[in-house]
Amino acid sequence: MQESSAEVVVIGGGVVGASIAFHLAEADVDVTLVEKSELGAGSTSKAAGGLRTIFSDDLNIEIALRSIEAYRNFSLRPGHDVDFKVHGYLILISKEDDLKNFQEIVKCQNKFGISSRIISVEEALIINPMISPDGLIAALYSPQDAQCSPEGAVMGYAQGARRRGAKIIQGEGVREIEIAAESIGAVITERRRISTSTIVIAAGVWSPQIGELVGLTIPVLPYKREIVITDPLGQHWSGLPETLPMTIDFSSTLSWRPEGGALLIGFSDERVDASFDTTRDPRYIEKLAELALHRIPITSELGIGKGWAGLYDTSPDNNALIGEARSPRRVLYATGFSGHGVMQAPAVGEIIRDLYLGQQPFVDTSPLSIDRFQEERTRRESAVF
Repeated sequence: MQESSAEVVVIGGGVVGASIAFHLAEADVDVTLVEKSELGAGSTSKAAGGLRTIFSDDLNIEIALRSIEAYRNFSLRPGHDVDFKVHGYLILISKEDDLKNFQEIVKCQNKFGISSRIISVEEALIINPMISPDGLIAALYSPQDAQCSPEGAVMGYAQGARRRGAKIIQGEGVREIEIAAESIGAVITERRRISTSTIVIAAGVWSPQIGELVGLTIPVLPYKREIVITDPLGQHWSGLPETLPMTIDFSSTLSWRPEGGALLIGFSDERVDASFDTTRDPRYIEKLAELALHRIPITSELGIGKGWAGLYDTSPDNNALIGEARSPRRVLYATGFSGHGVMQAPAVGEIIRDLYLGQQPFVDTSPLSIDRFQEERTRRESAVF
């Protein structure tokens, strides 16, 4: 078995883990990232790449703003193209209760200088002419929101981390974590033993299994989410705005955005149980077709090109788990993003770096501690699609 050492071992090679490795390496920390498969092979590569500030919790808005700014400047730092585009978000609203909720969300956004607003159905149809207005009463438009390439983000952070001295190990799962006197001693994979005093658990849906190795209960469950890409729109693009926003029909969770001359479409199927199953379900396609035909009539003339299924690492209150365990010492975690991992990864890399260095992060992340579930101080994020 090979022997090596690192000040910090980051477990998980998705965009969150890669961001953490980059920010630590940038701060001259000796860091090794361990990924059991390939970089971005988990939830990151299955994400739609939306970047939004539409949240009901101020803390999530602050983290999102910080992250969007980082993606805006990604070509400079760490220095990689992530196909960043500011096309906005459009949330379609059908119910009065949802309208009231989004009115409150807009107030939260506006406090931070975000120019979101509630608009009429007529305005929504101008912004996205694909929409069928059937049953709609209003919409939320957040023009500053954006999108990026999740694969570009994870590769950019990984390359940036390597350039700054980080070691990245792929194809090796963590099998054991040595602990002595309440302190981390080493991380053991199938092929090597890495002496370290600090670990960061950023393994997405597999975080609970890593937590078990150190006696830490991580309340994260895997839920399948599917996405498809239609055949190219061809002549149907005629007359459509060049900057069609990510559009979400909130009542049905149907979402879509342009993708390479076609449409990337999906919805959150609440019929699925928590599991690691990522096989594509024909019933999903049937339901998706039903929802799409109702809200996006143009899809009646489009076939399905390709699709895939991935997993959300979902927490009980739909908020991330970010912090440091009480025991053992120097066990940090960043997981349970509930579909917001790509959106929040840049800021989370900063936060974990600061927690490791004993510095104050740009926001107080104590509300995101795992301890909140035992202390009954959760606050559920309502803007989850």
